[in-house]
Amino acid sequence: MKKVLLATEKPFSKEASDEIVKIGKNAGLDVVLLEKYSSKDELLNAVSDVNAMIIRSDVADREVIECGKNLEIIVRAGAGYDNIDLKVATEKNIIAMNTPGQNSNAVAELAFGMMVMVARGNYDGKTGTELREKNLGLHAYGNVGKYMAKIAKGFGMNVFAFDPFLKDEQIEVDGITPVHSVEELYEKCQYISLHIPANEKTKKSINYSLISSMPANAVLVNTARKEVIDEEGLLKVMAERKDVKYVSDIIPDNFNLFEENFKGRFFFTPKKMGAQTEEANVNAGVAAINQIIDFFEKGDIKYKVN
Repeated sequence: MKKVLLATEKPFSKEASDEIVKIGKNAGLDVVLLEKYSSKDELLNAVSDVNAMIIRSDVADREVIECGKNLEIIVRAGAGYDNIDLKVATEKNIIAMNTPGQNSNAVAELAFGMMVMVARGNYDGKTGTELREKNLGLHAYGNVGKYMAKIAKGFGMNVFAFDPFLKDEQIEVDGITPVHSVEELYEKCQYISLHIPANEKTKKSINYSLISSMPANAVLVNTARKEVIDEEGLLKVMAERKDVKYVSDIIPDNFNLFEENFKGRFFFTPKKMGAQTEEANVNAGVAAINQIIDFFEKGDIKYKVN
């Protein structure tokens, strides 16, 4: 019997974990849970004899992967997978997967909710602004971006998107206006929502030059990764321009500087919580266990990322 470890320091909802265990059991898998663990040693011990592992924000680094001597597949329940050491997984002939699209609506709703909040001055009782007729720029037009576009159109916003991997018609089909450079997107849009991965090309790519080129009363919304932000450049822009605001579900490294200098012009959730809804929990968890079953039964590697 194949053994699957559900390793979640930040657990799924009970509904989601129960469903994962049920689906796995019905497929003849032994699903074991490691939830709210407090030390890496617990993870290393739990992974030592399993064939598959499902993780969320948990880190599958070299030590973890090498300790899992029977590991055949690791699935990150979510879109991002920078918490898996893909190089080591490949070295060990381990398949790494994500579950794209399962958390997308949850992330989009959080991003848009933060936009509404910042437009109304964090609900401080003073006069705010409306989103209607404002320009929203989507930096990358994947699953989350598409949900963002649908919500924004309902609010009457003008929606633009930059995605170098898509043709114009793939964006225009949704009634969204494509732009052809990242510079054009930032110069055109008062609101920018980030949906890019963190990799060698994108880390610190959201820099002083881009942010400072945004129109008056600019708002940068980050539900991607903190690594894509050049914090030094962002802080410089916010010091120079009192109209620039930043909202994110990732607390920045220099949180104290934001707190000291820019109160009322930022908002950060206490932990990364774009996917923290009951629906997203169930969707991503169920997708992860089903992908593992398909891998073991059919050799399906559709969502392989390494």
